[in-house]
Order: sequence, then C-alpha cells, then structure tokens
Amino acid sequence: MSASTVPASSWDRVRGYAPPPRYLPVVATFALFVGLYGVGGMRYEGLSDPQVLLSLLLDNAFLIVLAVGMTFVILTGGIDLSVGSVVALSTMIAARTLELGWSPYLSIVAVLLTGTLLGLLMGVLVHYFQIQPFVATLAGLFLARGLTYLISVKSISITDPTFTSLAFKTVYFGEYYLRWTAIVALLTVVVAAFVLARTRFGRTVYAIGGNESSAVLMGLRVAATKVGVYVISGFCASLAGLLFSLYILSGNSLHAVGMELDAIAAVVIGGTLLTGGRGYVLGSLLGVLVLGMIKTIIAFDGTLSSYWMRIITGLLLLAFVVVQRFATRRQR
Repeated sequence: MSASTVPASSWDRVRGYAPPPRYLPVVATFALFVGLYGVGGMRYEGLSDPQVLLSLLLDNAFLIVLAVGMTFVILTGGIDLSVGSVVALSTMIAARTLELGWSPYLSIVAVLLTGTLLGLLMGVLVHYFQIQPFVATLAGLFLARGLTYLISVKSISITDPTFTSLAFKTVYFGEYYLRWTAIVALLTVVVAAFVLARTRFGRTVYAIGGNESSAVLMGLRVAATKVGVYVISGFCASLAGLLFSLYILSGNSLHAVGMELDAIAAVVIGGTLLTGGRGYVLGSLLGVLVLGMIKTIIAFDGTLSSYWMRIITGLLLLAFVVVQRFATRRQR
C-alpha cells in the first residue's frame, strides 16, 4: 500500500481540521473570550473561579436576551434603536402595576404585550411604510422613553413578595449557583438558535439579509418575516426589561440608557454582519460574555475608571467592523 493511500489517523484529522469559513467569526469571539478569561485569571486572584463565569450569565441575563432580539433584526439588514427605551418602559410598567396591586403574572403579561405591540409598530413602519429602520426605531426610542415619564418621573421600588421571590430564585450546582433569570436567558438563546437554523422563518431571515429582492422572487414571505423580526425584537426587549426589573427591583425612566448600543456592540462582536445575512445567536451570546468579562476585569483591577469599558468596547467594535469589511470584500 502506497503512502498516499494510507488512511489518516484520528489525530491527523483533528490536527488538520479547519472550521467552515462561516463559523470563523464565532470562533474568533470565543477565542477572545477564552483569552480574556485566561489573562484575567492569571493576573487577578479569584477571577478564575467558575462562579465568576456563572455570575457573568447572572449579571448580563437581560443583555443576552436583548442581543438575541437584535440579532434577528440585524440579520435582515435592519437595526432597532428602541430596545433600550422598551427595557426602561417595561421596568416602569412592572413597578407601577405591582404598586397598584396587580397580580405579578398579570403584570408580566402586560409588559410582554406592550413590548410586542411596539415591535409590531416598528415592523409595520419599516416594511409597509418604507421608513428606514434607523428613523422608525429612533421614533420608537423617543415614544417608549416618553411613556416612561408619563408613568412616573420618579423611581418606583418593587416590593411585591411574589415578584421578589422570583428575583432571588436560585438553582444550585454543588457549591455554585445560578439564578433562574440566567436560565431564562440561556433558554432564549436555544430557542432563537433553533428558529434561525431549523425553521422556514429563520431561513427567510437569512435570505432577506442576503438579498431581499431575490427573497421576494423566490416567493418567500418577506413581509411577514420583516415585520416578525421587529416583533421578536420588541418581545425580547420587554422580556429583557422584566429580567432587568428582577435584577434591580425597581422601575425608573432613566434605566437602560444606551443599552441598545451595548446590544448592537455584542451582536457585531459576536460576528453578525451589520449588512445582514450572516451571523448566529451563539455569537451574540459570546459577544455579551466578552463585554461582561471586560467589565469584570476592570472591577477586579480596581484602579481603572469605568470609562475604560466604553473605550475598550469601542476599539473592539471598530476592529470587528473592519475585519468584517475586509472579509466581505474577499468573498465578492
């Protein structure tokens, strides 16, 4: 038997494996996260504790859910600037309705319904009225933020016993723990990943982002899908608002200022193209974890200003956008 016909060993196959090009951005984000965790663990005592990783999920559960909804929108080539204000509105609706004596479950339904309806409004404006997503969702940003001031200009504490018990409901894994809000966030990622990868709706989302005209010619349900992604984004924003209100136990019209930019940054750092058509919710999850790890390292250091978080995020975002630009040029 000649050397050319000798079957490769398992090690050779593993050593020579290269992931498909479409997964490279997610792999790069994962490598960045592992690198940050490794460097931080070597530099700061206690940062390598597994509970730090679980705390990243706990402290960023609301941003994970927000980034999931934003991923759907960006995959179609759109943007949603209203989500941060919808988060604030959701905290205010939850706090005010509970203050008025509503059932916590009825309050949750009211929050989710409000976010979904606002998302539907954004989707209708974008598709049927042909308004640019930036302009339509900017209007949604001002609308949602204005509604928070109509509810109250002051912070409203959440003291309902059922709601607060939900906030502190914890799942233990031996000596480590995770609150159920983080589990909700992870379940959201799983459901979203399934929808994008295994359903006709998900395939249509990618087709619209790739070339909307071609998607129309192929007979895909472009109108329903374009409106649908904004509905999903609105629902995720309201769910993120619920998780945020459980995290902070208050409603405030000044909550979540700029959080929509954090969500966009996480999605882009996670490898989703701003022009649409390519990206994964797993990448968005990793993008959130990267931002969370940067914040954690700054907190462990203790000497760095919180402004460094914005500086580093900006540099990372710029780097990923430039890499995306060169990658898309090479593939043309």
